Amino acid sequence: MKYLLRIIAAAALAGLAPAAASGQAAPPAPAPAASGIAPAPGGAAPTATAPGGAQPQDVAGPDSGGERPSDSQVAQSTAASQATPDPGIGQPDGGWHLQEQFSPIGEEAAWFHNYILMPAITIISLFVLFLLLWVIVRYRRRANPTPTRTTHNTLLEVVWTLVPVIILVLIAVPSIRLLANQYDPPRADLTIKAIGNQWYWEYEYPDHGVSFVSNILSDEDARRRGEPRLLAVDHRVVVPQGATVKMIVTSNDVVHSWGIPSFWAKIDAVPGRLNETWFRADRPGLYYGQCFELCGARHAYMPIAVEVVTPAQFAAWVGARGGQMPGARPAAPAAAGSAPAGAAPATTAPPATPGAITNSQGGSQ
Repeated sequence: MKYLLRIIAAAALAGLAPAAASGQAAPPAPAPAASGIAPAPGGAAPTATAPGGAQPQDVAGPDSGGERPSDSQVAQSTAASQATPDPGIGQPDGGWHLQEQFSPIGEEAAWFHNYILMPAITIISLFVLFLLLWVIVRYRRRANPTPTRTTHNTLLEVVWTLVPVIILVLIAVPSIRLLANQYDPPRADLTIKAIGNQWYWEYEYPDHGVSFVSNILSDEDARRRGEPRLLAVDHRVVVPQGATVKMIVTSNDVVHSWGIPSFWAKIDAVPGRLNETWFRADRPGLYYGQCFELCGARHAYMPIAVEVVTPAQFAAWVGARGGQMPGARPAAPAAAGSAPAGAAPATTAPPATPGAITNSQGGSQ
């Protein structure tokens, strides 16, 4: 037994003993990376990369150590005209008033607010304040040592019943009309699907074959492009001027809210549900919004930017993004047997003129 113990001790000193006997665990060999799975450093469990590999979980913001859009991403902005915002247009200006409206619904809502609600609220507030002061002064103990015993006043009761009813009717008529116009939209010229994520937006143009992810820009990149901090994004939503835009909004994780104050458009993005709103912008320019629901730690860093351009600029933007305008005629396929398999396709036919009849060779008559 002595000799056996000596042999084991000598083997341990020489490093020939098993790893378990020496108390040192051998580091495991890294597992081969599967498709879309990247091995973590230090032998940690592999983590799945985001779809497409382009969208980080955390978007860089002020005082954040996360990734931020690179200069190449900024340079490759999908803005159709590289427009810069006009001061005080489409963004907060620090005032107490509503943002200037640039959609029919927004103009109607601003009129309702400025000429119905605010005057009614002001008059009612001043009237109630006057009544309070009058009662305090007129019926104080020194001026009125013997309190009145009046218990009923028919005229007064009729007045304080009818006046609130008349006020509610005056408010209800334009309010119901505004709600009807807001939730009964006209026929859409363009449909966009917005998908909220923690913490960025995805956009799809189902009729045009365009989709992209929109992230906040860092303060430095926003300053370089002349845009406001915390509102600028790398990829903007682009819509044509004067088009009725239907927004279909949903979420992949928690409740978000998509909205542009200058269009009077705001709708919640609820997981598993499709909500709908609409707007029509009649003035080209750049308009900003943000998520209006408290969706988590990075809630303040998922803004929205909508660029309104001319129809020609919008069509060019769709083509640059690899999409196609609805109704555009796709290139005619090559005739069967006209080229060997694997050969380069022949030149595509020129765009057809309105009313042209296409023959089997792709030409027009």
